Amino acid sequence: MAAKPKLYYFDGRGRMESVRWLLAAAGVEYEEQLFETAEEFENLIKGGKLMYQRVPMVEIDGMKMVETRAILRYIAAKYNLYGKDLKEQVLIDMYVEGMRDLYDIIMFLPLSFPEEKENLRYILEKATDRFLPVYEKVLKDHGKNYLVGNQLSWADIHLFELILMIEECKSDVLLTFPKLQEFKVRVSKLPRIQKFLQPGSQRKPPMDAAGLEVAKNIFKFSKDKYLKRQREVLKDLVGKL
Repeated sequence: MAAKPKLYYFDGRGRMESVRWLLAAAGVEYEEQLFETAEEFENLIKGGKLMYQRVPMVEIDGMKMVETRAILRYIAAKYNLYGKDLKEQVLIDMYVEGMRDLYDIIMFLPLSFPEEKENLRYILEKATDRFLPVYEKVLKDHGKNYLVGNQLSWADIHLFELILMIEECKSDVLLTFPKLQEFKVRVSKLPRIQKFLQPGSQRKPPMDAAGLEVAKNIFKFSKDKYLKRQREVLKDLVGKL
């Protein structure tokens, strides 16, 4: 029997959470090596396993895979979540890439400076006004249960994950999007998704101050320096919106 995929990261969402979601949707059991100290992370680097000396990394099918999008595309293709032909794959890529800017803004939200919280909430509202209507229209025009073809794909899983993240910031965000409301209910009832949503699953909670402190210690970054860098990232993302 093939070994379970093994995920290397810290005990938080970050860029690994989308990998967890996709594996859960595929019904694939996986193991996690969650760093608790800087030494554990450094030992992985010293062992020569970590290309570019950064995570996430996933061991699967004899490979040590890095770079989040590469990991996700491989998993999607391996488990029949990447469309039936090249045209469907392009649509899936378009939808997923379109979600990334909004996804990254929300992911970096806990890392923003206190005085920027109001601005980021405004940015989030603006982003949802721009992006969620796209997927509302796709579902309406396509007339199917899912974004591409008529079967669950990586794009659906990523959109569902993103919806839940937005709702953590703005609970009524889907109020004016009936098709997305239906989509959310439909996907949430899928047995594998239901299981992943249950308490005790490998799904991670939003990052809090304690989680940020752990990540800071593992990756040895200065919080102020790191937040300054994330401010630059956020400005770049906002410029795209």
